[in-house]
Amino acid sequence: MEKNDTIDFKALEKELQAALAADEKYKQENAAKLRAVEQRVASYEEFRGIVLASHLKPLEQKDKMGGKRSMSWNCHSTQERTFQDMACEISQEETHCQPETSAEFYRDWRRHLRSGPERYQVLLQLGGPKLGRLFQTDVGFGLLGELLVALANHVRPAHRAAVLEILSSLASTGRFTLNLSLLSQAERESCRDLFQKLQAMKEGPSQEEQSLEEQSAGAQEEDSLLQELLWLYQVD
Repeated sequence: MEKNDTIDFKALEKELQAALAADEKYKQENAAKLRAVEQRVASYEEFRGIVLASHLKPLEQKDKMGGKRSMSWNCHSTQERTFQDMACEISQEETHCQPETSAEFYRDWRRHLRSGPERYQVLLQLGGPKLGRLFQTDVGFGLLGELLVALANHVRPAHRAAVLEILSSLASTGRFTLNLSLLSQAERESCRDLFQKLQAMKEGPSQEEQSLEEQSAGAQEEDSLLQELLWLYQVD
């Protein structure tokens, strides 16, 4: 076997673990949705809260009494800490997020990226194509709204093309229509605000006042993509 044909078992194991974690997360969220429907929750916010807390496990009696726990009650929030994790938390430098799987993105997004500007910069850093690959199967319940909020709050004219590319990639992910329908009212408002800002980010005269010859090919493509995204994101 040639050197280039060597199988990287460590990478395969890492990919398998990420896939198993994503599958388990999907099963937990789906079960939580069914429970919420059966309970006939009074509001969407209550429904959303049940699903977002689907990975939590109730405390056992020995946990409540201060006894020694044999396992973590919240496996997602208390993963084994490595030296790199601790260094990332105490570092004052800019966080460099380079996830290779959706599970790694969830971890970094929740654990390390606390502020809106940090989240926005990471989205720009990763770009639309990579985000599309990471979330090819599903963006994940609750995350789509958070991505839209980060983009809406910090989008800049210089980043218009990059943000449009990100929105296009997210719209191509699995179960996008379902995730879009589950946005909270505040997230829907942020989505609408984002597209209003993108529409306003045009320099010079309006499109009606410009001839096709005066518009650059890039600007025409952006405007065409924006119109398509308005429909995909169901923005009035």
